[in-house]
Amino acid sequence: MTASKSSLDITTHKSFCRFCHASCAIEVDVADGRVVKVRGDRDNSMFRGYTCIKGRELPAQHNHPDRLRSSLRRKGDEFEKISSEQALDEIAERLRAIMDKHGPRAVAVYCGTGAYQCATGLNVAKAWMKGLGSPSFYSSVTIDQPAKVIISTQIGMWQGGVQSFASADVVMMIGNNPLVSSFSPQGTIPAFSAADKLRTAKRRGLRLICIDPRKTELAKQADLHLQPIPGEDPTLLAGMLRVVLTEDLYDHEFCEDFVEGLNELREAILPFDLESVSAQTGVPVEQIDAAARMFAEGPRGIAGTGTGPSMAPHSTLMEHLVACLNVVCGRFNREGDQIINPGVLSPRQDYKAQVATASTMQKVFRSGDAPRVRGIAPILGEQPTSSIPEEILTEGEGQIRALINIGGNPVVAFPDQLKTLEAFSKLELHVTHDVHMCATARLCDYVVASTLSLERADVPTTIDPWFETHYTQYTSAIVEPDFDVISEWEFLYGLAQRLGTPIKLAGGALDLEVKPSSDEVLDLLYAKSRVPLSEIRKRDGGNVYDLEPIHVLPADPESTGRFTVAPKLLMSELEQVLGETTSAEQVPDFNPDIHTLRLISRRLRHVLNSTGQHIPGLRAKGGTNYAYMHPDDVESIGLRDGDLVDISSPRASIRGVVAVSDDLRPGVVSMAHSWGGTPADDASVREIGSPTGRLADLRSYDAITGLPCMSAIPVSVQRAEGV
Repeated sequence: MTASKSSLDITTHKSFCRFCHASCAIEVDVADGRVVKVRGDRDNSMFRGYTCIKGRELPAQHNHPDRLRSSLRRKGDEFEKISSEQALDEIAERLRAIMDKHGPRAVAVYCGTGAYQCATGLNVAKAWMKGLGSPSFYSSVTIDQPAKVIISTQIGMWQGGVQSFASADVVMMIGNNPLVSSFSPQGTIPAFSAADKLRTAKRRGLRLICIDPRKTELAKQADLHLQPIPGEDPTLLAGMLRVVLTEDLYDHEFCEDFVEGLNELREAILPFDLESVSAQTGVPVEQIDAAARMFAEGPRGIAGTGTGPSMAPHSTLMEHLVACLNVVCGRFNREGDQIINPGVLSPRQDYKAQVATASTMQKVFRSGDAPRVRGIAPILGEQPTSSIPEEILTEGEGQIRALINIGGNPVVAFPDQLKTLEAFSKLELHVTHDVHMCATARLCDYVVASTLSLERADVPTTIDPWFETHYTQYTSAIVEPDFDVISEWEFLYGLAQRLGTPIKLAGGALDLEVKPSSDEVLDLLYAKSRVPLSEIRKRDGGNVYDLEPIHVLPADPESTGRFTVAPKLLMSELEQVLGETTSAEQVPDFNPDIHTLRLISRRLRHVLNSTGQHIPGLRAKGGTNYAYMHPDDVESIGLRDGDLVDISSPRASIRGVVAVSDDLRPGVVSMAHSWGGTPADDASVREIGSPTGRLADLRSYDAITGLPCMSAIPVSVQRAEGV
């Protein structure tokens, strides 16, 4: 990677940001081996100089005085510094002892969001676990919108892909705010430079429907904004489907060719008349009808969901009803349509105008070793993360006894913090790989100090097929730390060397005798990419590649697959929703006279979950996860802006700092997740926030994903006691 040099001995390097998954192109100024400034790369045709406040704070993150510059080992209630090599020796020895006695399944790995911002993190972790022979692999995917990943196992999947945002006439966003989160489903508003992409689309006539209890940054740009009561999205969507089907607004030809169960679906949603739906959701009849008609008229464009409804009660049913809207309106690429971007780093694949049935997708997505608890099948080879506490606490063969955390902060991210803490206290070995002493690290036996993004070679793996064209970027390591930190792959490689277990990647196994370079690991990971990494490395900065267009092929002659829009399990759940007064009835011990408010999740522009909360420049934008409340609710409880409150669900309580906000509908508390610490840290709420995951209850969970209610949580709010 080339660099320019100024008279001040500052060298400038092109790279990309990995604070989140958007992978914004940046220019990095380096002086005396230290990152001193980051800005957007104006030469980059994809991002055109855009970067957010998080990316511009990368120098502060890399040079932070509290950053871990050595690995740590617990000694009583304190930690002592040890070398990474010594840490690996001791961790490997303890892992071997556990496996010799209890088998490999007793060793688990959890990969958090941070592991997805590193091309070698998640994939090497999966390969390491496979080499170990343990099925106990977990990631944030299964506690962050897992229904989105596996809904195809209920309804099926169109093998030609969804219609692109570039050609969309209408888009419906449900609980998604990509202007802040920098993430959205394929076919909806692109997550990278989202505001710019939305402005451009609106100029060409795009109509935007936003469904969200908040008037979010995205909702302010919507042609139609619906503000439902949190947790009532399935009812709202059923009502919209009723309009589409009963008013004959669906794609008859597509449904006749590719859909089964349409009559059963129509029968199931008939009781959801708009008057009843309006009463249940708090959305006016006229808005529900207008949204259904606007979306159905299209003729192109899809509906997609975000964190809020995907973590609320009935999350898989909600995702299914959204999928049904896309299916009955035929919002898919057809034979001959061009695939906008099948991915540059992804292997080439064929796209066909046919349905992979739900049963086929079930075999693809839900195969793997059966879990010990709950009976929730694996998701893409991963065990459901919400089952980790029970897997640790349930005695018997395969009980988790060692947990390795990579790129995550489970103590504040996992649902039901009290159960999580109870489980973690029972572990024989707890290890985390991190850059600072987060809440989870403080409970561990070993903390292995990690490199940061600008200290490693990388490619934007997570978002590769989400770009609007054949774009990617390679970056070398911009700076080399002069202290003892190791990358994710080096951590796992070091353990594999000591344990003698293989790490097999797409292009072959890592050599356990001679340590490879990071570039050699990337070459093995992406050995089957459409553009060889050797070619990508030649480009200084991001590049759009002139690749042969890929078009949707005709269906296989023997193909008879159809979407299943009325699977029995979900239709039974829809009938259950019809009989509910509120979705909060799904939460154990819910009392409608006490838990009168609903707590929802939200994203913050200046942090990504728990990442960035310790950086001064980001803390200046908000040093806690405020409890945003409508002025009417604040007044009725007798509170003022800035007051401390106790927020209580049927399961537990957290402390919050009130922030009055009129962008919420009344009856809602809105807080960002993955803040705070353990209950012992609650007094520091103004400095570190509170973990909303503590309010979740693992006793009740979605039958398909295993996800408990993590948003639209029924709560009460009162002035904090003793303050």
